[in-house]
Amino acid sequence: MRVGETIEPASEADWPLIWPIFDHVVTAGDSYAYPEDLDSDAARVLWMEQPPGQTVVMRAGDSVVGTAKMGPNRGGRGAHIATASFMVDPRMWRRGVGRALGEYVIGWAGHNGYRGIQFNAVVETNRPAVALWTDLGFAIVGAAPAAVPGLIGGPRIGCEVFRVPSLESAMPACRQTRSVKRSWDRSPSRRPRNGATG
Repeated sequence: MRVGETIEPASEADWPLIWPIFDHVVTAGDSYAYPEDLDSDAARVLWMEQPPGQTVVMRAGDSVVGTAKMGPNRGGRGAHIATASFMVDPRMWRRGVGRALGEYVIGWAGHNGYRGIQFNAVVETNRPAVALWTDLGFAIVGAAPAAVPGLIGGPRIGCEVFRVPSLESAMPACRQTRSVKRSWDRSPSRRPRNGATG
C-alpha cells in the first residue's frame, strides 16, 4: 500500500463518505442481497457496527476508498467465530484495497481472541472475492444453489467460506505484508464475551 493509507475505526462523520460506496455496491445487484430500497439512514444502521463489532474505513488522503464491518458471527456459544463484510470504491478495484481490508479483519479477529472467521453468503460469481479469500487461506465448506435470488443475472449460488487455522499465528504475517496502518495494532485486546481465547 502507498504511504499515508490507513485503516481505522469509522465514525458517524465518515458515513457520508461510506454511503456512496455502499449504495453503488448494493445497487449493482451482483454481490449483496440487501434490500433494494435502502435509504442512507437504513443502510447506516446495517453497516455501522456496535461493540463488540467494529466498522472501519480505509483512507487514502482525504478519501475513503473502502470499508469493512466485522464482529461475532453469532451470539452466545457462536460468539467465538467472527464474520465480516467488505465494500470497495469501484474506482479502486484491483488496487489491493480489498486485500488490505481482509488482512485487517484477520488481524483484528486474532487480536480479539476469535478462533476463526466465517463468511455466510459470498456469491459464487463474485470471482475476485472468492479468489482473494482463497489466497488469504479461507476454504469453501459449502454452497447453496440459488440461495441468493433476485440478483442481476438471476439466482446465484451463495458460498459459505470459513477460515480454520489459528488467527493468532496469522497476525504477524498480515503485519508484514502491508505498510498500511491498522488501528488494532495500537488498541488493547478485547476478547469475545463468551471468554474464547483463540
